[in-house]
Amino acid sequence: MKIVVIGGSGLIGSKLVGKLGAQGHEAVPASPKTGVNTLTGEGVDEVLGGADVLVDVSNSPSFEDAAVLEFFQTSTRTLLAAAGKAGVGHYVALSIVGSDRLPDSGYMRAKVAQEKLIAASGLPYSLVHATQFFEFVQGIIDAATDGDTVRLAPVLIQPMAAEDVASAVAEVAVGAPMNGTVEIAGPEQFRLDELGRSLLASRSDSRSVVTDPAARYFGATLGERSLVPVDGARVADTRLDDWRARAA
Repeated sequence: MKIVVIGGSGLIGSKLVGKLGAQGHEAVPASPKTGVNTLTGEGVDEVLGGADVLVDVSNSPSFEDAAVLEFFQTSTRTLLAAAGKAGVGHYVALSIVGSDRLPDSGYMRAKVAQEKLIAASGLPYSLVHATQFFEFVQGIIDAATDGDTVRLAPVLIQPMAAEDVASAVAEVAVGAPMNGTVEIAGPEQFRLDELGRSLLASRSDSRSVVTDPAARYFGATLGERSLVPVDGARVADTRLDDWRARAA
């Protein structure tokens, strides 16, 4: 199959292209680096010519509320129109576990808007909701930092390795459209504040984590299970210690 990966130059996209190519598919990375711009439409029709599957793992260059909403709405409308013209048989998009449970977050609102556009398009589709990546926990810590203090809520988090995210998305991409959502997650649950302390200690980072139930997560107030999947999620194999060993 010809599978076009929007965001194919990024962390997940590059891994996904490699996995699909190793399976014998024609995996085509598409991003501004390859001359494909989903905001302007440049190169989109051309790259989707003859495509069987479109996988969108792209991300907004800005997380500011208005900018991220504009990115996902404009990009998705561009892709849906081009996919319809090209006769793409399966539209796959990567999103986030809990996106519909965190309306205070501008980024999550933008992801929900993206998902609604896809579901209403009439194209066969699959939405993959992933928990946070191990690779992203540092970004969570940095966003919660004020001086030498990191304020994190003691809520549950079930992160997973980017490698496992790519494997799961690849599996969905070559399967039949679900016209629905599947959740994927790591094999272990942690408390977010404890995970932050563990990561900082492993990197000899002198910042201290303060447990704060009111601490916000990219603008959103978290509940106990805001960041973890519901029952029935697909669970990946890579544990935190395994990921750390590989990273080292």
